[in-house]
Amino acid sequence: MEPVITVVGVGADGWEGLAPASRAAVESAEVVVGGARHLGLVPDTGAVRETWPSPLASGLPALLERHRGRRMAVLASGDPLLSGVGTTLVGLLGPDRVEVLPAVSSVALARARMRWSAESVDVVTLVGRDADAVRRSLTPGRRLVVLSSDGATPAAVAARLVEHGLGASRMTVLADLGGDRESRADAVAAEWGERPAPALNVVCVEVATGGGFALTPGLPDDAFEHDGQITKRDLRVAAVCALGPRPGALLWDVGAGAGSVAVEWLRADARCRAVAVERDPGRAERVGRNAARLGVPSLRVVRGSAPDALAGLEEPDAVFVGGGASNPGVLDACWSALRPGGRMVVHAVTLETEAGLVRRWRRHGGELVRLSVERAAPLGSFTGWEPARPVVQWAATKTDQENQT
Repeated sequence: MEPVITVVGVGADGWEGLAPASRAAVESAEVVVGGARHLGLVPDTGAVRETWPSPLASGLPALLERHRGRRMAVLASGDPLLSGVGTTLVGLLGPDRVEVLPAVSSVALARARMRWSAESVDVVTLVGRDADAVRRSLTPGRRLVVLSSDGATPAAVAARLVEHGLGASRMTVLADLGGDRESRADAVAAEWGERPAPALNVVCVEVATGGGFALTPGLPDDAFEHDGQITKRDLRVAAVCALGPRPGALLWDVGAGAGSVAVEWLRADARCRAVAVERDPGRAERVGRNAARLGVPSLRVVRGSAPDALAGLEEPDAVFVGGGASNPGVLDACWSALRPGGRMVVHAVTLETEAGLVRRWRRHGGELVRLSVERAAPLGSFTGWEPARPVVQWAATKTDQENQT
């Protein structure tokens, strides 16, 4: 049986701060792997010492294979399962091959310095991620602990706070937590500017009131850049609620337009995933810009026409078709690809598309509803109701027994 790889969390206080079990794991290892900084924090025990390959994802399997059969200790920062290499190794090797010995995490240390309880804080990681991901969490009144990618992250967070009208938010940048060089810098976001911070830092944010967006679906239409091809707010809320976002679930937004449904899906939970399929190049570019500005830069945009553009995509847990539902083969391809237990939601505005949804409702079941929205608008010198074009929504769950067509 292959020996278990032990991942040892190391704090800024290095070897002196390690628990006896963590020290023993390093001392008994035949191979010690880590970044140059971590390797410098532990004594030379005579083991083979390896630094991380670059790029890590493609080089890690070869490193593990090279030392196959040897006892290996892997050094990581704090809690190795908090945006750390421990998560990568468990995903690669499985939980039975990896043991994790954590140190105090940077999040726990940051909360201790701020006197913030765990239940009052949301953690956002920007380690190896686009800084625009923080935008999703910029909700007034929220407390955030942001895990930084590098010394430029605090300035990037401050700039996004200012852009969302939250420049009065209080920021505390804590660097080298737990070490001899620990430092603290406080400022409001509007005054942070471009100043750099030490490379090892976390950003604690108390988000001010007066800007940002709510947590629930229903972003205002003007939050999106669009050319009129957008699932508008009231209908979008109905679609997202019918789709039922779940952590880790993958959505296909087919005929995405401005990408509003995919964006709202991703904002529902940081672990949600989405692919937006849009044939118009200009709209596809807008989808990407909307995703970045609204805090979900992970949205994947596929340019092309369905059903051809769907080939090769990972099977979805949910599908929304807001445009192109009348194109031959689109709904069949989406339903066939949908995983059992997945949800499909389709909007129709024409009688021809509506007739097709009625046939599918009779075949697959689900809910068929007609959505009508009226808005108050000027009527001469008075005010009256102005109806929007009604939309028929079909929403259904695919069962294990469903015919794939």
